[in-house]
Amino acid sequence: MKTRAGLLIFASMLIVGLTTSSITGCNKAPVAAGTRGSQSAGAEVSDIDVTTKVKTALISDDALKGFDIAVVTTKGDVRLTGIVDNQIQIDRADALARAVDGVHAIHDELTLKK
Repeated sequence: MKTRAGLLIFASMLIVGLTTSSITGCNKAPVAAGTRGSQSAGAEVSDIDVTTKVKTALISDDALKGFDIAVVTTKGDVRLTGIVDNQIQIDRADALARAVDGVHAIHDELTLKK
């Protein structure tokens, strides 16, 4: 009789424990491969997306479309490299890159044609 009562109590506790853990679960959402888990999903823009948007903005601009400006993005920091004709074009490239969502900083390594 004692064994049966103990078994019922143990089984009841086990069921309550399993039910409670499945209800509360883990509050973290799964993180997809290749994403940074430190930012919220709504605020995150991938480096590939940032690079693509900056390149698109540069080649769509009449003053810059003829220049080979390389864009590399690492954790939202955008590095621009290439050769342009004047300082106005450098300033324009910086402004276009800065306007892209997800850009945290611009590292301007554009140089003037000699």
